[in-house]
Amino acid sequence: MSRRSRRGRSLRIAGPALALALLLPAGLLGSAPQAPAASAVPAHFVVVGPVGDGLAQTEESVRAVGGTVVQSWPQIGVVVATSADPAFAAAVRQQPGVEQAGASRNLAEQLPPAESTTLETLEGTAGGVSASAADGQEPLEADQWDLPQIKADQASAISQGSKDVTVGVLDFGIDPTHPDLAPNLDVSKSVSCVEEGVPNQDPEAWKPQDSTQAHGTHVSGTIAAARNGVGVAGVAPDVSLASVRVIDDDGFIYPEYAICGFIWAAEHGLDATNNSYFVDPWYLWCDSDPDQKAAAEAVRRAVAYAEGHDVVNVVSAGNSNWDLSKPIHDTNSPNNGGPTQDRQTGPNCRVLPGELPGVVAVSAVGVNAVKSYYSNYGLGSISVTAPGGDARQVPETPSANGRVLSSVPGGGWGWMQGTSMAGPHVAGVVALVRSTHPDWTAQQVIGSLAQNSDRLPCPEDYDGDGDGVVDAFCAGGPTGAGFYGAGLIDALDAVTK
Repeated sequence: MSRRSRRGRSLRIAGPALALALLLPAGLLGSAPQAPAASAVPAHFVVVGPVGDGLAQTEESVRAVGGTVVQSWPQIGVVVATSADPAFAAAVRQQPGVEQAGASRNLAEQLPPAESTTLETLEGTAGGVSASAADGQEPLEADQWDLPQIKADQASAISQGSKDVTVGVLDFGIDPTHPDLAPNLDVSKSVSCVEEGVPNQDPEAWKPQDSTQAHGTHVSGTIAAARNGVGVAGVAPDVSLASVRVIDDDGFIYPEYAICGFIWAAEHGLDATNNSYFVDPWYLWCDSDPDQKAAAEAVRRAVAYAEGHDVVNVVSAGNSNWDLSKPIHDTNSPNNGGPTQDRQTGPNCRVLPGELPGVVAVSAVGVNAVKSYYSNYGLGSISVTAPGGDARQVPETPSANGRVLSSVPGGGWGWMQGTSMAGPHVAGVVALVRSTHPDWTAQQVIGSLAQNSDRLPCPEDYDGDGDGVVDAFCAGGPTGAGFYGAGLIDALDAVTK
């Protein structure tokens, strides 16, 4: 998943240690932040109310206590609002038509500017051609160990997917000029959601702004890089892509961005979404805090709305080596400025959107089909697994690089690793299933994905970093469910069953 470095959370696209550590904690230990005094700088809030026409009353209540309505989503009963008053949420909760309300960014807008951060960089780039490419392969396909691991190379000989199937990449944007992606990019369905959660279809808004914003372009290549004699191949090289930008220039994905992205997917005919991120600024959103509870409910409604419109939502599980089925000691939230909290999270806390009902949560494996050292896991928390890369598991490829090779902005290719790389393999297989069975519902597709995955048993002693100490316990024994859910996805079965 994607994240940024210190200051709290960066888009952990690719770092020296792990190319996309979306859920890698990076903040500093601290105490709970004090509410700032009233400020001229508006903070952002989500206000939850009734679905439908009744949300008009919610909007009136926002204005009655001095707030400004930025975006209203009557489809799910959510209003995005701003107010310079830090006590706005408490005030609006007392108003008619309001069920919940909370600050979506932890009032960070009213704190001193956080330390600037930079995105993690690619862990190496590749030239356009490999001397080891075989006949019928893309020029760099010999370095794509991930495709044969899930039988995507065999699947491509049977079906490469349908242009009628569209995968929305909720991320940093897709480079519209990349030769591996331009043939499959549907500009008419692309949008930016990072302007306070308000949709904007201007290509300048939804495309990456520079080469550092490589994450969305990289995951898109894994899903659907065209087999066109250039660069790499995607899992489903003939399906369509939509760039749905939900990561801002600072590398944050706030609730209002994600809400906009899921509603866009629901209402613009997207068949699947890939979500290689977690929602900021909390690594886990807890119902015991009214602000976090409100924002989490708003995101939950948006995900459910997309699911209700037959969208399959694929979500990366994160890169903290956390057992998501157990209580987690979180010392890194909030991650967007100000002091962090030292808290023990329990069953009333969840990663968004990865632990919401109905999503396909994906863990990562390396070339040896063993859990990547960074990947989150947990019995009941993982749906399936897929290749995300692991530099410590070395493939027999020309580059001997255990990370995942894919497209990057500017027409190039490079390596990253993380559950952010695993998720798009699953999104690609989902696209193949939807191409093969266009009449199947989202629930049928998800059921097929699990049923046709290849079981991976739990390793006897899991030592991801090779230091002789067990790093994680895999529950489920021969089923491997604690690490791998239903198992390793199978692209060949997606086009033959």
